[in-house]
Amino acid sequence: MNKYDSSWPISKIEITNDTLTGRGGLTPFVRYLSQINIYPLLIGSFGHIRKSKKGVALWNVFKQIFCFFFDGTSRYLTYFDEIKKDEGYAAAIENTSEEMVSSHAIKRFFGVFGWWHGSIYRKILNCLFIWRLRLEQPAEVTITIDTMVMNNDEAPKRHGVGVTYKKKKGFQPLQMIWNGRIVDAVFRGGKKHGNHGDTAVNMITRMVELIRREYRRDVTIVIQMDSGFFDQDIFSRINNLDVIFVATGKIYDWVKKRILEPAKDDWKEYDNGHQVWKWLEIKYKCHSWKEEYRGFYTHPVSEGGQRLFDFARPDTVIITNLGRNDKILEHCTKERRQYWLKPENIIRSHHMRGADELPHRGLKDFGFEQMPFKRFGPNTAFYYCMVIGFFLFETYKQDVLKGVIPLTAYATTARRRAVDFAAKVIRRGGQNILKVTQAVMDGLKIDMLWLRCQSPPPICL
Repeated sequence: MNKYDSSWPISKIEITNDTLTGRGGLTPFVRYLSQINIYPLLIGSFGHIRKSKKGVALWNVFKQIFCFFFDGTSRYLTYFDEIKKDEGYAAAIENTSEEMVSSHAIKRFFGVFGWWHGSIYRKILNCLFIWRLRLEQPAEVTITIDTMVMNNDEAPKRHGVGVTYKKKKGFQPLQMIWNGRIVDAVFRGGKKHGNHGDTAVNMITRMVELIRREYRRDVTIVIQMDSGFFDQDIFSRINNLDVIFVATGKIYDWVKKRILEPAKDDWKEYDNGHQVWKWLEIKYKCHSWKEEYRGFYTHPVSEGGQRLFDFARPDTVIITNLGRNDKILEHCTKERRQYWLKPENIIRSHHMRGADELPHRGLKDFGFEQMPFKRFGPNTAFYYCMVIGFFLFETYKQDVLKGVIPLTAYATTARRRAVDFAAKVIRRGGQNILKVTQAVMDGLKIDMLWLRCQSPPPICL
């Protein structure tokens, strides 16, 4: 006997007839989807695309698509063929083997969609947004609008793929973010920059009207943007909607001359505990503009306690209508009104915009950048299914996994902790029962998660 042999060695490997799965965490997620009433919302929007009652029900197809994203094992549609043969996977998502769809069925399903179906998917996404607004009841709604580059360099030619500003060929959807979730999106080709056409201004107008109509008319709304949306028409439209905007401006020659005029004593200092900036308030108005806004020229001085060289100091200009339009703060409390009028808080709000872009990274970790189809229409539907699935993943973390998985955890972490554990499915007394080990039960508090996913807050249609 070798001294390095294990004390409990495996002698042989055999086949078991037990129904086993390595994705035990999909069961609570599937139950969560059915309890929040997401399927009636999807059927009400897309029930007309099924011309025949044969085959797998439409809501079940959507369920398997969401599980495909949540599982995250593979980005290839052929993975549906693998799990179709896996009785354990089917049992984990509360399906029979006959109800599992193949990759060919999924391709036919997405092949039905055209680019015009994007507006229907957006309404579903907006409905989910209002659902969470009504649950969380925020007094202020801060929204960030930005584009996300989807790198398709390695994929075969796709309709709509173009060279983006990051020098990568791909798509560049316009997305609106609230509280770590993507609440509205327009799937677009890679050549379309952030402020292409009227898409951005129409999205902002539409969302402001939706919030005030479906949530509260007296809510304070804040729109945050980077320099990709530097446009007089956007600023003017937002200001006319009586909404706050905090945006990145452009440093023209007249801006550089203006910051040389004040005395050194007029410059003030802002310290966030990690980095120090000098800032100066100026009047910001381009020559062709009708309105004048407040501008804050910021100049970084030190970072992490170390002084920065001049060439390593990226100066920025922040533009806002705070202090120029009294109506945008009329629904705020006195304390919040005083808060928003302080220059330091405006600068802080602009600097926080970087954290608001983390959902872009989260979406790519949850799904993937390369689209599977050649035509733009099926890729549009696939993209929106991914975005809706990501939204439901975020609410699942908040409603069910809270206290077990950090709310800030990316999908990869959540999958390894709360999805990828072994389970056994048995049938006893006319019931299907999912069995896990005691270590999994105690470590993930499966009994508590199961109770939570039985009664989550439902979507009000």
